[in-house]
Amino acid sequence: MTKLPVGVRAIDTMFKANPGLSVARMTAEQLEKVQTTAIPETGPAALVLGRLQKGVGVRTTSYAAPHGEVPLRIYTPESWSRTPRPVVVNFHGGGFALGSSRQCDWSCSIVARDLDAIVVSVDYRLAPTHRFPAAVDDCYGGLVWAVEHAGELGGDPARIGVMGDSAGGNLAAVVTIAARDDGGPAIGHQALIYPAVDFTEGIRETASYRANTRGIVLSNADMDVFHDHYVTDDVDPFDWRLSPLHARDLSGLPPAVVVVAGLDPLHDAGVQYAQALADAGNDVTVEDFHLMPHGFVSFPYVLKSGARPAMNAVVASQRVALL
Repeated sequence: MTKLPVGVRAIDTMFKANPGLSVARMTAEQLEKVQTTAIPETGPAALVLGRLQKGVGVRTTSYAAPHGEVPLRIYTPESWSRTPRPVVVNFHGGGFALGSSRQCDWSCSIVARDLDAIVVSVDYRLAPTHRFPAAVDDCYGGLVWAVEHAGELGGDPARIGVMGDSAGGNLAAVVTIAARDDGGPAIGHQALIYPAVDFTEGIRETASYRANTRGIVLSNADMDVFHDHYVTDDVDPFDWRLSPLHARDLSGLPPAVVVVAGLDPLHDAGVQYAQALADAGNDVTVEDFHLMPHGFVSFPYVLKSGARPAMNAVVASQRVALL
């Protein structure tokens, strides 16, 4: 058996020692508290989630949706630019029930700085209060807002990318398909970081799901709870807005980079989605981090051997498509 890297063992120990870090072990009251407690802008959280990169400013705003305001977090390079910058719309992870844009400060500010781009991160509504397809609607609306306001943000509406990790990877994939089908904004690149792309029973048949006995960061039990929070019984699990892996037509989509983690139950489904994109004639690159767990980009200092190379690969792919 391959020995786990020190950082992975540390993250494994931290998650197993803290029931509040596992949605499968949370009470309803704990989940509500986590959802309504903002991550501090400073302090110990930055040691775990990573700091905002120097030379990048961040501000918050919102856009008006039919149900109310959807918060946005906008990252802008502080350096002056002679020409409009690419715009990347980001969707955070958290199983559709946890998380916020704040947890993506490190990764979003890397894209803003290294790609010299504007990054707009969407705080979509969370389950179980807001179930499928609420998150899809909010994220698509965030994409439309970012394109419509690209000029005032210093961005170029003709150079648009999407990015997301885990649940956010699902939303990035779904929004990309929806934009193609609905004649929406022209997306030039998609970065899918350990995306959740299959909500059917087929996920349980993958080798990476069956091998996930240790449950580092994301256990099979967590996946079941996230599913039950997000999806109601009347939803078809093969609906592409839920399971983009099962979309009937994946042709005509923008170039993609798909980052997967070897110690992740979602690994094989992510690879399958990349293959499906390639089979449909799209340009796809897979970056496979064999000794990393699910969520590793969210722990850039403890898991720096994976997090920084992964973001380097994402930016390199974005650079080819958007610059």
